[in-house]
Amino acid sequence: MAQVRHDGFTFVEMLATLAIIAILTTICLPLAEVSSQRRKEEDLRAALRQIRDGLDTYRRAFDDGHIKRTPGDSGYPETLLALVDGVEDAQSPEGARLYFLRRLPRDPMNADSVSPPEQTWGKRSYASPPNAPKAGKDVFDVYSLSEGKGINGIPYKEW
Repeated sequence: MAQVRHDGFTFVEMLATLAIIAILTTICLPLAEVSSQRRKEEDLRAALRQIRDGLDTYRRAFDDGHIKRTPGDSGYPETLLALVDGVEDAQSPEGARLYFLRRLPRDPMNADSVSPPEQTWGKRSYASPPNAPKAGKDVFDVYSLSEGKGINGIPYKEW
């Protein structure tokens, strides 16, 4: 009696393999999405910290007399670009400039990649209340314009 040799996989083996791959894919995709969101949230935290540190440093320079004072000034820059472009040091006889940021980071939650970085942030002036931030004649704080919520359940606008 001759033996018949079978090469390859049976139809049932192929279906079982495809089912296992499908199950693994449905498990991995949500994890990849959460990982991507977590990375964007870390970028948002870092960008907010960087800009807020620049704003605080600007205010300290104002309080120390390095920035020219005019009546009614809050001590905060008029625009975010002032942190990058710098301001003249009022105490420097040579007219040196003070710089507070090397570059202005973009809001990582903002999908618009064409707008300049300063337009991707919401701005709160010194005169506006914390629960209803509004732009004004200075920049006291920044926040994300994204309508989304973080993994922690807090809206990005409130970070």
